[in-house]
Amino acid sequence: SPERAAPERAPRIYTRTGDSGFSSTFTGERRPKGDRIFEALGATDELSSAIGLAGEFSSEKGHTFVDQLHKIQCMLQDVGSNLATPLSSAREAHRKRTSFSEKPVLELEQWIDSYSEQLPPLRAFILPVGAALSSAALHFSRAVCRRAERCVVPLVQAGEADPNVAKYLNRLSDYLFVLARYAAMKEGKEEKIYIKPEP
Repeated sequence: SPERAAPERAPRIYTRTGDSGFSSTFTGERRPKGDRIFEALGATDELSSAIGLAGEFSSEKGHTFVDQLHKIQCMLQDVGSNLATPLSSAREAHRKRTSFSEKPVLELEQWIDSYSEQLPPLRAFILPVGAALSSAALHFSRAVCRRAERCVVPLVQAGEADPNVAKYLNRLSDYLFVLARYAAMKEGKEEKIYIKPEP
């Protein structure tokens, strides 16, 4: 009877399928966890987490660009889907479902131009330090983004991932750099510049 039915159990978070050191791509292919596809996926996941942290610091200061950061995190999910679908083993249905267009790249360029127009000219190297916590977190996100890009480029060159994914990460690092400067400016913080030590 319904009164005696056992309550539904939530699915377990662990599957044990990766215990042998292998994991599955979206196409169902089993590859070692050290495969460059999973390296790229891991770096992209770290990037999204870093941006999430930067978003929290920025939200506390009332920055209006926080919604952009959230949208970028959603786009990084799509980046991950494309990376998890190696073109060498993907069927047409897989490719259609995980394709990555140039539109997000162009959107980042628009955002970069908008913030750049509001910033003073860059005349020296800027140190990625805590002029403001939001700014420092965005600089850190930029560094993680560069690593993610370095992981993705070989996949694109091997024909395993969409070239627009690498373009997106390349443009995203520029966006995060400009945004770090913008955040410091909006909070009235002075950027720390590189000063060559005396010999």
